[in-house]
Amino acid sequence: MPETVNGGKQDGTQPPKEMSMEVRLLLAFLLMGAVMFLTPYFLKSPPSSTAKKAPPAATESAPASAPTTAPALPQMVESSAAPTSPATPQQVEPSFIVDTDVFRIAFSNQGATVRSWVLKKYKDNEGKPLELVNTAANNDYPFSLYFPEQKPTANVNSAYFTQSGVPEGLGVAYQFSDGHTSVKKTFHFQKNSYLAQVTTEVAVDGKPIPNAIQWRGGFGDLNAPNEAGAARTLYFDLSDNKLVERSAKDAKNGPIPFNGSYSFAGIADLYFAAVFLPETNGPVNTITISDTVRTPFDEKPAAFPGVAVSTGAVNRFSFYVGPKDLDLLKRVNPKLVEVVNFGWLAILAKPLFLVVNWMNDAFVHNFGWSIVLITVIINTVMFPLRLSQMKSARKMQALKPQIDALNEKYKGVNMRDPKAANKQQEQMDLYKKNGVNPMGGCLPSIIQLALIWPFYTVFRVAVEMRGASWLWVGDLSQPEHLPIKLLPIILIVTQFATQKMMPAPSTDPNQARMMMLMPLVFGFMFYQLPSGLVLYYLTSNLVMVAQTWFFNHTHAAQVAAQSVTPPPKKKNGRK
Repeated sequence: MPETVNGGKQDGTQPPKEMSMEVRLLLAFLLMGAVMFLTPYFLKSPPSSTAKKAPPAATESAPASAPTTAPALPQMVESSAAPTSPATPQQVEPSFIVDTDVFRIAFSNQGATVRSWVLKKYKDNEGKPLELVNTAANNDYPFSLYFPEQKPTANVNSAYFTQSGVPEGLGVAYQFSDGHTSVKKTFHFQKNSYLAQVTTEVAVDGKPIPNAIQWRGGFGDLNAPNEAGAARTLYFDLSDNKLVERSAKDAKNGPIPFNGSYSFAGIADLYFAAVFLPETNGPVNTITISDTVRTPFDEKPAAFPGVAVSTGAVNRFSFYVGPKDLDLLKRVNPKLVEVVNFGWLAILAKPLFLVVNWMNDAFVHNFGWSIVLITVIINTVMFPLRLSQMKSARKMQALKPQIDALNEKYKGVNMRDPKAANKQQEQMDLYKKNGVNPMGGCLPSIIQLALIWPFYTVFRVAVEMRGASWLWVGDLSQPEHLPIKLLPIILIVTQFATQKMMPAPSTDPNQARMMMLMPLVFGFMFYQLPSGLVLYYLTSNLVMVAQTWFFNHTHAAQVAAQSVTPPPKKKNGRK
């Protein structure tokens, strides 16, 4: 993205009155290159999954709104167990499998926890359905319990529960009692939705005690680069009407509790979320926890954020576990769309994504061609500005002899010499006399560069782009997975072609040599960026080549027409 370079050095000497064009240009491109090249290392890195997202199906849509009450299972109507309740037999039972159209979940009766949560319509790097649970963590599995105040004497997260499933296989209930501590958990799912319901309640000697539902040990696409750094706990604060996120680093010194009126709370990575939506309007407690664990893809442990969510001694939540798809999230709860964080340039990035997504759905049905189409439209709209840019460049080229004479006049004058200001003034007077604005043609290039960051943000956070393919590109959200990446190389060629076709913007040979290096700088800068971003810039270059050819052809025809000598006029009917 473009950066503004201000001022000169503060080294005790008098600063120059004006920085030369080539120095400003070099600093601008170096700064832009540094920002774009180093950003993936300091911000969240985009996943490297090459897997393809299956096209949305009718069965994938979530209900219009979250249900106000959880569908009751037979086991949910019982009251809390009294201290005299018989102890639950301590025995392992077979895993209970919930198999819906959108995911497959494996429950264990040890702790009444989730051991696997697979999204069927999303793939990992190996082309397998995506596993959201860190199966290598081996402690505090998802939907285990956290006790912010009084802890029961029994270790209920390791104890064996009785397990009862409903006939259709879309629900399961768990109970535990050791004569003093009693615990109940129930889960209910829908066949074609990412939304489900969960309840938990804990009592000690018949007295209910507060408990929170946890998702610990890692969440999301765990094979993505820097997944631990990308993961966040989050909640939407209704009082401030904003989304609040926390990382594992925030909780490095211990769990951090938050309490308030929250629309939802949970955990997310770049493309997926697991959030709990309270079924009442009371206060919600959320706790951010840091867990240092390894993953199945990396033996080196890393700090992952974990979350615990509670409404008190009895928790009744709807919960959404699935992609951060704007359409799905909005149907569950309009506030949920806030989990898709388009960053500080959301005012550009979000509308850009919505337009690209609409074109994909309505016309081309491919995100790559949608990017090509929107880029062509943007550059077509900018053609009058680009035409002005090319005309200005032609005028500056016509002034080359006079500029050369001016450079010869002030040959050997450096920037600190007072005569340098005289040179700049004479040059500007020459431009003004001939109706040339040397900066007047910069706007199209500025707009083209300004859209780099919004496009990059779209590829970094929009799950729709994850795994989207185009021609030989398997995933537009990632660099090409080829030994030699073709799109950046073609981009370099188009940059050189554009420079050859355009009139030289300056007669300064030093600036001309530096401009010849710009295609290589851009190629290096784009080489490891998402291929969809490279496709955008490459398409812009190709449109520019076509527009420049049209301008040059028209300009040449006009020059040829003006050079034709008109025939002599007839006098008195005779030559």
